[in-house]
Amino acid sequence: MSQYIHDSHSVYCCDYHIVVCTKYRREVINKGLGTYLKNKAYEVTRFYPKLRIKEFSHDKDHVHMFTSIPPSMSVGSFIRLYKTNSSRNIKAQFVFLKQVYWGTDSLWSEGYFSSTVGINETIIRKYIQHQGMEDAGQTATLFDE
Repeated sequence: MSQYIHDSHSVYCCDYHIVVCTKYRREVINKGLGTYLKNKAYEVTRFYPKLRIKEFSHDKDHVHMFTSIPPSMSVGSFIRLYKTNSSRNIKAQFVFLKQVYWGTDSLWSEGYFSSTVGINETIIRKYIQHQGMEDAGQTATLFDE
């Protein structure tokens, strides 16, 4: 189960599964480029400490991230930060990308996939249905299943 993050005026658990695909779904992500992209994901968290990358993996044409994004930031803002940071000057370091993506500076497709990760629907329904029936100490145990 995910841990709740305590901020100055909120408590939250906003975890997301995010998938970002390469432009034209070209299979260009090798081991070296994959490591570079992973490092760039963690680099974003140095400048935005409330962001957390919990897992990162890649295939030849996309990357997967399990992230925690604070409610004050949209998922789209995080994606924009990651895509911008990871594709800046990438062709200078990985020269083979110049042949694959000639005529464009972009590595990433325009879209992305995101899905929330958290407490399942059954637990939320049970919690809402039992509001006011149990004392606060027992209600808190609904989330421990």
